[in-house]
Amino acid sequence: MNRAALLLFLALAGCTQFPELDAVVSSSAKSAAYPRLQPLDSVLARANASTTDPQAVRGNLAARVAALRARAARMRGPIIEPAIRARMNAALRRHSG
Repeated sequence: MNRAALLLFLALAGCTQFPELDAVVSSSAKSAAYPRLQPLDSVLARANASTTDPQAVRGNLAARVAALRARAARMRGPIIEPAIRARMNAALRRHSG
């Protein structure tokens, strides 16, 4: 792309009208107080003091994955069992003729 075309493109992009973003902020949001800032040290201390065992989390996730895969395998089967489908087809043949 040559330089003139790029400048023309940028000039046209500058003419774009942007939506009024101030109009979408509710009055309650405008009058709300600023959030309180927390010291980072206390937040990090709470995060590091977590008693979550990574091995337990992996085990729980592996169990959930196995259960979801088993459920997906069951869902791949026929929706109507073959015996019931045969009875339905027989009833259709009896009543269609």
